[in-house]
Amino acid sequence: MRRGVGAWLGSAILVMLAGVLLLGAFWTPYDPLAIDLGHVLAAPDARHWFGTDEFGRDVASRAMLGARISLTIAFETTCLAIVLGSALGVLSGFVRGWLDRIIMTIADAVLAFPAMLLALALVAVFGGSGQAIVLALGIAYLPATVRVVRAAVLSIREKEYVEAARVAGDGPLRIMLRHVLPNALGPIVILSTSLFGWVILYESALSFLGVGVPPPAPTWGNMLSSARPYLEIASWLSLAPGLCIVITLLGVNLAGDALRDHFDPGERR
Repeated sequence: MRRGVGAWLGSAILVMLAGVLLLGAFWTPYDPLAIDLGHVLAAPDARHWFGTDEFGRDVASRAMLGARISLTIAFETTCLAIVLGSALGVLSGFVRGWLDRIIMTIADAVLAFPAMLLALALVAVFGGSGQAIVLALGIAYLPATVRVVRAAVLSIREKEYVEAARVAGDGPLRIMLRHVLPNALGPIVILSTSLFGWVILYESALSFLGVGVPPPAPTWGNMLSSARPYLEIASWLSLAPGLCIVITLLGVNLAGDALRDHFDPGERR
């Protein structure tokens, strides 16, 4: 909070998103899945803040439910890529040798495929469920995470305090957990916030292309896809999911910069 206006604004946005997630889990203004053919494509008013869609469903209620689905997928994907990628990156950068060569060869082979193309192929194999999307995007972003963490560890392992820990008799596992990983938190935090934003965009893109979470379950991406044919006569359909994506990315990036400054030992000093 002492890092300036950006930290306050990012934290406020994240708190607001958390409140919307908790509220949407127990209450929404209308049933997000209920069809009301008497109010098809209704413009925003006091009853429906963001109007209704082509089936008369309340757009605000669907955006609240879509927030829970989209952000849950983004959170689980980020955790999968960061936890597994950090473990592999620390091992690869600290141990080196044949283990480093094997991990980086596999990572480079996966990086040869564009992330979106790889995610589309994996979703086609695993199906369009939420867990399949988490697995597909997690695999797609895992090599980049490994490379970023490995680059940070290669620099950290040559520091004087790491050499002092070796001389003091600390084992490799203790050095990695006690000295290397804490000093790599800065790049990891920056990467996790950036990755969270990219996953939101990619999940929205997959849903927009029709290979994400299947309807009638709403996500921000398939809400934008459904609004595309009605942009000229009902432009408000894309307003709620579009604003949700923009505001979420803004809050995550601002909060990520503040967390980077807090966790980086150099910044603290």
